[in-house]
Order: sequence, then structure tokens, then C-alpha cells
Amino acid sequence: MHERERQRMILSALKGRSVGTVQEFAALTGASEATIRRDIQALSAARRLRKVRGGAEALSSSVPGLPGGSDLALARTVNVAEKRAIAREAARLCEDDDAAIINGGSTTFQMVHFLTDASLQVMTNSFPIAEHLMQHSRCTVLLPAGAVYRAQGLILSPFEADGTAHFRARRMFMGVQSVSALGLAETDPLIIQSEQRLMRQADELVILADHSKFGNRSSLLLAPLERAQILVTDEAISDKDAAMVEAAGVQLVVARVEGGMNGQRA
Repeated sequence: MHERERQRMILSALKGRSVGTVQEFAALTGASEATIRRDIQALSAARRLRKVRGGAEALSSSVPGLPGGSDLALARTVNVAEKRAIAREAARLCEDDDAAIINGGSTTFQMVHFLTDASLQVMTNSFPIAEHLMQHSRCTVLLPAGAVYRAQGLILSPFEADGTAHFRARRMFMGVQSVSALGLAETDPLIIQSEQRLMRQADELVILADHSKFGNRSSLLLAPLERAQILVTDEAISDKDAAMVEAAGVQLVVARVEGGMNGQRA
């Protein structure tokens, strides 16, 4: 990977987490820790980040004017390696000049770190995803109309005419609260309304869900599992859950966490 691309990925990762370690950046870029230390030194000298013991920290908040965000911030700290591996596999499905929809969530958010060199048209209801792509990629970014919900970092509207009907995508990449035989579920009716509007605008639906999402429960169904064409998860998925996904006719992609470079497709 070229030095410039590595450094863009490091800066993008810091935008999402504020602080990162040398080991995390090495896993993200596939570079050696010695190389990452040199990148951090160069970025620190250019005043793009602050060098700290064992890693680096951002110079400022990633989303000015949006304090709090506790729900999303907490989700970003859970199963980080799994979510990053899943996002890497999902990003590989994108090709330059594609039109894509990416919904808000802690797993879909990780995709931005693997789209730093991409040139896509992206519709997203996530304020943090939009901000990252604007700063760290060549993507054209479109947002629906609505209010920003600080805790989730989502742009949501109760009205049908939020602008999404004017965008058509090859694929929608979507994180969910839970996956079960009953279907894909979320926690809030307003989120479900937004996601369903976005889903109607995509030819294919790709679900990003780490293994813990198969144990979650939610009473609000978003769509049947069969609505998805592809589901990307990590190696900790149980045989029972994997069989459930395949029985629904959904292509299962299992992302490798260690090394994170090669996914297995069932």
C-alpha cells in the first residue's frame, strides 16, 4: 500500500475513534508497526495528528457541534476487530463509479476506512459516514432530508419525501440490531422508516452483522431475512446461525479477523 493511502487511512480511523494504537493501524493497513510509526511521525510533523505513546490521537472532534453520541460511541467499542474485518469484505464489493447506499451504524461506519481511494456515489443517512467520506475519499456524498439524532449520528425524517426516492443504487450496505429466522430487526420505528425507504432504492441488499447480532432480540421487524442477497459476518458465527442464513437463500460471506485480508464465501 502506498504511503499516502496508509496515512489517509490512519487519519480516517482517528476521525472515528479519536485515539488509535500502532497495532490497530498496522492491522487496518496491513503495514508493519515500524512503517506505521514512521507514518505517525510524518503526520505529527505535518500537524495532522498528535503522536502519543504507542499510537496517535486526533487533534479535534470528528463531528463538530454534535456533542454526546453515547449510543454510537459505545457501539464502536464492541467487537471492533470483527466489525473492521466485516467492513473490509463489504468494501470489496464496491467498484469505482458504483452508486451505493450505506446506512448508519457502528459496523457500516468501519467501511469508510476502506473507501479512502474509492470514487463512488454514496447516499447515507449517517452524519459521521458522510463527514468521513467528504474528508477522506473521492466519493460524491448525498444525504436525505431530516433531523440529526445526536446519540445515533443519524439523519432521520418521519416524512416520505426525504429525497431518497431520487437516488438509485446498485447495492445498499446495512447494519441491523438483530438477525433471526423472523427477519432483520431494529429498535426504533423512525429508524425502520428511514431504512425501508433506502432499501427500496437499491438493487441488492448487503447486511453487515457481527456474530453477536444473531443473539440480540428486537420486537420491531425491518424486513424478512430473505430480502437480503448477501450477509457478511465474522468467523464466530455459529453453525446454526450460518445454516439459517443459507436456508433463507442469502449468500454468506465470512470475514477473517486475523490478518483480515481474505474472506471465505459459502
